Amino acid sequence: MSTAKSGDLARRIWALCHILRGDGVGYHEYISELTYLLFLKIADETGTETTLPEGYRWRDLVSYDGPDLLTFYRDMLTYLGGHAASPIVQEIYAFPTTVFSHQENLRAVINGLAKLDWHSVTADGMGDIYEGLLARNSQDARSGAGQYFTPRALVDSMVRLMKPTSEEMIQDPSCGTGGFLIAAKQFVERTHSGPSEGPRFEGVEIEKSTYRICQMNSFLHRLNSTLILGDALTSDAQTLSKADLVLANPPFGNKVGSARTVRKDLPHRTANKQLAFVQHIRLTLKEGGRAAVVVPDNVLFESGVGRAIRRDLMAECNLHTILRLPNGIFYSQGVNTNVLFFTRRSKSGENTSRLWVYDMRTSAPRFGRTRPLLAEHFAEFEALYGKDPHGSDRALESEHPRWRSFDRAEITEREDNLDLVWLTPKDDAEDVNEPSAQELTNTIMFHLQSAIAEIELLAEELPAEDVES
Repeated sequence: MSTAKSGDLARRIWALCHILRGDGVGYHEYISELTYLLFLKIADETGTETTLPEGYRWRDLVSYDGPDLLTFYRDMLTYLGGHAASPIVQEIYAFPTTVFSHQENLRAVINGLAKLDWHSVTADGMGDIYEGLLARNSQDARSGAGQYFTPRALVDSMVRLMKPTSEEMIQDPSCGTGGFLIAAKQFVERTHSGPSEGPRFEGVEIEKSTYRICQMNSFLHRLNSTLILGDALTSDAQTLSKADLVLANPPFGNKVGSARTVRKDLPHRTANKQLAFVQHIRLTLKEGGRAAVVVPDNVLFESGVGRAIRRDLMAECNLHTILRLPNGIFYSQGVNTNVLFFTRRSKSGENTSRLWVYDMRTSAPRFGRTRPLLAEHFAEFEALYGKDPHGSDRALESEHPRWRSFDRAEITEREDNLDLVWLTPKDDAEDVNEPSAQELTNTIMFHLQSAIAEIELLAEELPAEDVES
């Protein structure tokens, strides 16, 4: 099936969303609802309905002519979540909550899906359609998903540089809808020849509806995956394997408001989620395992616990590359981000000796909804990075203005501050925009909330004072 064909079907399915506006349904909720319906329709089209109990299939929904379609549909979802033979089906329909309030709207969406031309859609095409819907959801300002969605051009660039192979265990501890895992599988399929079971994948997602979508995405792309509904910063991580490769964009923010205990094996307690995830990723990597991880700027310069975590990372791993990402990548947060590339070498006597930084931000255009990030924007960085995923095949010097290396002694002199900037913004740089007042406010709030969360964590560790009655 052609990309154009899958894109057209994704556009037509997305257009059905206007029917749900009468029920006050948000765009993210629409994707979750589509997951229920599309799974039934895809099983019907691909002849895999044996995974579904008789009486609870697409044709039963389409042909229903009773008085209460909405109740029939709700009962159908609940039954599939509790009684389907397939564990994957049970996961997709676990604790289902439909957002439809009127059966007329439900019937209109069912009929709309039924009228589409599905005959030329292959199994791989089904996955492409679903990916297209997720991309549309992230790009629509009303969905609010753009603050979490990692741009596909960035995902693909990270995967190309890390070069996953068919024999590896690939992990994402904050997998969202599974974008990194699917991109890694597609890379292996393009570059690997010969028989192979393919890579194994593990992912953890804390949000229930996103986990459901990730299960659907994994199923459609036929990933050999183990997905966990949980939190990798808690005991949920005990079931994870040691990883050959970690690709991740951990959620922004602070770990507050949860009664669950943070893992005891993380050396440094912190309320900063990204710093905690950096520790998890370092510990979960096999000896020689590699990682590419998106982090906000504060991970590079926070003092105290932040500095201790960076020192551990550079001592236990070869942190060889930092990519300073341009502005506007995660527009809803207004927070600047980077990618850390490192390899675990805890048995090596050297580890981080030279760190290369590529500045894709200073005097560069601002990206966002009107200026999307494309693969071509990473071409120069990828060429300078080199062909080795571990970053070893580089000249000691480079004349490129955006590409500079720092030895460990220089970083030590900076008190292990990795916010390494040497370029001066050009006032006349083309299409370079200053951050908006809202973005500056968001950034300040982000750092204030981080500081407050750390103070609250410190207060929890202080001994309680005796209170006289």
